[in-house]
Amino acid sequence: MQLVSGMLLVATPALQDPNFADTVVLLLDVTDEGSLGVVLNRPSHILVADVLEAWREIVSEPEVLFRGGPVGTDGALAVAQLRDVQDPPVGWRPVAGLLGMVDLDTPAELVDGSLATMRVFAGYAGWGAGQLEGEIEEGSWYVVNGEAGDAFRDDTSGLWRDVMRRQPGMLAWHVNRPVDPDMN
Repeated sequence: MQLVSGMLLVATPALQDPNFADTVVLLLDVTDEGSLGVVLNRPSHILVADVLEAWREIVSEPEVLFRGGPVGTDGALAVAQLRDVQDPPVGWRPVAGLLGMVDLDTPAELVDGSLATMRVFAGYAGWGAGQLEGEIEEGSWYVVNGEAGDAFRDDTSGLWRDVMRRQPGMLAWHVNRPVDPDMN
């Protein structure tokens, strides 16, 4: 399967890295040099307003920072969905369809009103050239198509299971797969 921005990586039970166990990662950028994404289902208890005051009125519920991954945790990325594809704001970078990234250095008032929803992630997940493909090949990730709402759910606790349940065929059966199938 060809990896493209907007796809989801769903951690398999075999993935034991605590940074990614039971996670769903949204791919934001896929190039020959590597891939970048954010973990969608790891909210923190830190309010966006406490660290990025200017964005407090724009960020969607829950208004907390999400732990986007183990890389660059001292920085933040904003993922958003446009209201209208014909009217992207200043600082917008498309990812897939109406989904994109907002440059948090852009004055918030230039973005306000053009977004349907927005979430802020502290840190990101990153892979060098060929690294992610190797992890997929060894069975650490399921690669599936994402839906716009995946990145903006109010309650992310059931995201992994919900994404897996909607998959076609036998892939949906993996929702109930034990970590070690031999122990079944």
